[in-house]
Amino acid sequence: MPTDLKAMIFAAGLGTRLQPFTHTAPKALYPINGKPVLQRNIEYLKHYGITSIVINTHHFAEQINQFLEQNHNFGINIQLSYESELLETGGGLIQASKYLKDSTFVVLNADVLTNADLGAMIVAHHTSPRLATLAVDQRHSSRQLVFNAQHQLQGWVNHNTGESVGSVNNSTLRSFNGMHIIDPQFFSANQRIGKFSIIHSYLDLMQNHAIVAHDVSHSKFIDIGKPENTALASQLFP
Repeated sequence: MPTDLKAMIFAAGLGTRLQPFTHTAPKALYPINGKPVLQRNIEYLKHYGITSIVINTHHFAEQINQFLEQNHNFGINIQLSYESELLETGGGLIQASKYLKDSTFVVLNADVLTNADLGAMIVAHHTSPRLATLAVDQRHSSRQLVFNAQHQLQGWVNHNTGESVGSVNNSTLRSFNGMHIIDPQFFSANQRIGKFSIIHSYLDLMQNHAIVAHDVSHSKFIDIGKPENTALASQLFP
């Protein structure tokens, strides 16, 4: 398994769904069984040999900085990418590109917890040329990605509004769980700037670049950004 991977954790969001906690703290420091979710994700990445991480910050950014300093950056190289305005996932990634442009990197959300086998996903990413590998599962969600028989991205659909992008015929619908592995050529291929979702960029690029699903349906996965999920997260992640 390649050992030169880096990672980015998205931790800039306002976490409005976790109010009142986020009235005074960033959602990345929300504790599950006494351990902040940011720490859990740093330890998750370290488990797979990743020792260089960039974290974007905005909401109570100084608290994240202090938390990392107090824990000596958990013994690894951590860089912070501060956003004076929220840039969403795509814009945040572009702003942090100076830390990531030289190697393949993993991306995940600070408020998502999983025990998916990242090692297997990394190996899959390197089995064939591709721009990105997306961790997906078979749960139903209002917005889903569309993949063809070769597991390559070919569209997106919003079940609530009926909106769709690309082809949805002879396809497989999967829900994205927020973890992906990206080749640094993404930065030269992407044409979007400013504030944007990385999914929009993937939809722009899917015709000329392989963006491939990696099914992790049998793994634990939970978004603690939804307050109704925090009790369940405490059961799933002791």
